[in-house]
Amino acid sequence: MATNYGPVEIAGVIAVIGVLTYACRLSFIALFGRLDEIPPVVEQVLRFVPAAVLAALVLPSFVTLDAGSFAPDKFVAGALAAGVAWKTEDVFATMVTGMGVLWAIRFLL
Repeated sequence: MATNYGPVEIAGVIAVIGVLTYACRLSFIALFGRLDEIPPVVEQVLRFVPAAVLAALVLPSFVTLDAGSFAPDKFVAGALAAGVAWKTEDVFATMVTGMGVLWAIRFLL
């Protein structure tokens, strides 16, 4: 990928992004390090973080907006994994089910 930016600019952007990421993480450590107990509202919100991260990582791979890029094997595996996640609330079982179904469909077809 060609770009008009030189190595100094690229290194600068990477350094700034690294500092901002570190500052964001440090702010949470500093904030929660001063609290004896996490507020119930924050605990309630943080319960949804693992599901949101998993959905953000997985959904784009089997739900697409392009008309010609629909993959039924990924959609079926994702739907079955979503059912397992809803029923068991176990991340490991969800991943094993989704990958197992995907590999089985690809092996059979």
